[in-house]
Amino acid sequence: MILLQTLSVADSLAAADSLAEGATKESIGLLDLLIKGGYMMVPLYLLFILAIFIFFERLITLKKASKTPTSLMDQIRVLVQGGKIEKAKMLCASEHTPVANMIAKGIERIGSPLKNIEVSIENVGKIEIYKLEKNLNLLATVSGAAPMIGFLGTVAGMIQAFIAIAQEEGMVSPKLLSEGIYEAMITTAAGLVVGIIAYLGYNYLVSQVSKLVHSMEYTTVEFIDLLQDK
Repeated sequence: MILLQTLSVADSLAAADSLAEGATKESIGLLDLLIKGGYMMVPLYLLFILAIFIFFERLITLKKASKTPTSLMDQIRVLVQGGKIEKAKMLCASEHTPVANMIAKGIERIGSPLKNIEVSIENVGKIEIYKLEKNLNLLATVSGAAPMIGFLGTVAGMIQAFIAIAQEEGMVSPKLLSEGIYEAMITTAAGLVVGIIAYLGYNYLVSQVSKLVHSMEYTTVEFIDLLQDK
């Protein structure tokens, strides 16, 4: 009887320990894991903030640049064919978009040979494309650098873990080994997350820039055709 009571108490204590251990494991949240990643998480935090800032800043810029009214060329055609060049210039100046800026430069060159007008428009277009693509290379760099920094953090963490294991005397605790490894792997996971987000954001922005460039080229062709028919 005494033996059964002793076993029952032992089982109760073991169950309590198991529950306590489970509660401790459950209490490890995402923030705790990120903190355990070590000092190499700092540049990853900075790269993540930089990637988010560039993405939304470029997204807002591209949205504004794409707000050229579809009826702009129709209005320009009517004004130019009617000889109202100044009104056409004022209409383009009121838009503040890449397409409007290119057409405005072409209107300023009316009277010059078509080849010169086309070159002037292309030069303005190159400047506008450069403005649209600003900081996209930096975002691409973040998408490539973040996983590499994360992997570097993992390698550094593994080195520290094995140094700690080498300094242990006697049997190496599996807990010590596992903690060192999972803490080291955190930086790789974080680096991959930052890299994937930056990569997806970069590709989306590039696709939006490509759409705008196509619109600019199409409008340029329309304007040159308008001058040839004039």
